[in-house]
Amino acid sequence: MIVVTGATGNIGRPLTQALAGAGRQVTAVSRHAAAVPNGVRHVMADLAEPAGLKPALTGAKSLFLLLSGDLHAAGANPADIIAEAAACGVRRVVLLSTLGVVTRPFGSTRIAMRELEDTLRESGMEWAILRPGGFASNALWWAESVRTRQVVAAPFGDVGVPIIDPADIAAVAAACLLEGQHAGGVYELTGPEVITPRRQAEAIATAMGSPVSFHELTRDEAKAGMSQSMPAELADDTLDILGSPNPAELRVSPDVQQVTGRPPRTFADWAAHNVAAFR
Repeated sequence: MIVVTGATGNIGRPLTQALAGAGRQVTAVSRHAAAVPNGVRHVMADLAEPAGLKPALTGAKSLFLLLSGDLHAAGANPADIIAEAAACGVRRVVLLSTLGVVTRPFGSTRIAMRELEDTLRESGMEWAILRPGGFASNALWWAESVRTRQVVAAPFGDVGVPIIDPADIAAVAAACLLEGQHAGGVYELTGPEVITPRRQAEAIATAMGSPVSFHELTRDEAKAGMSQSMPAELADDTLDILGSPNPAELRVSPDVQQVTGRPPRTFADWAAHNVAAFR
């Protein structure tokens, strides 16, 4: 049995499908009721209460651990999830971390994630750690403005980073859960190219087959919008990366191809696959 947390999200959903398609028994964990592929067991649980994961973890051999935003907050103790997994007999854990633990290691959330990585390494279980950069799916923030006004509005229009399709993260996670040779691996996951917001808008327009214009926001305008859905400190941190990525954040990693045997998908691929969200 393989347990997938965050099973209804943009990584957990394709991961659950891939594992079920490979003929494995899968338990999908989410906070709320959700539709899952045929043959997949669903358990509602809150990772903030690790003891509540016992019904999902009992009998499981592997765990994909994806933390929700509140589990990165001060006072949270996600190390208890790892302890609960070990107590339930889980043998292998694949942890979704972040590239920021190496590119910008001194932020409070990244320090906490680095500590969680260390806890996993010392747990006695097999492990693999995935460190993705920015997600292509963050472009869904623009979906409403594209649908209603045919506009992408974003800051730093000509500054790019090598964003990754979450489906590629899921593919790497599936390999790490299914194949023992990835035990002890730490994988930095990026897309195949550095791409700017302006070029992302062009790719969305191409996928739609209709014009999409680009409007460049000031940093203050972008922060005002982002602060409606995240703490102002996190908005500033995100804008620092988007506006002035360091060399490590610009590096295109070979790890997706190394693990999956194929190159990562481009943003244009992601846009074509998700074009319905923008129409």
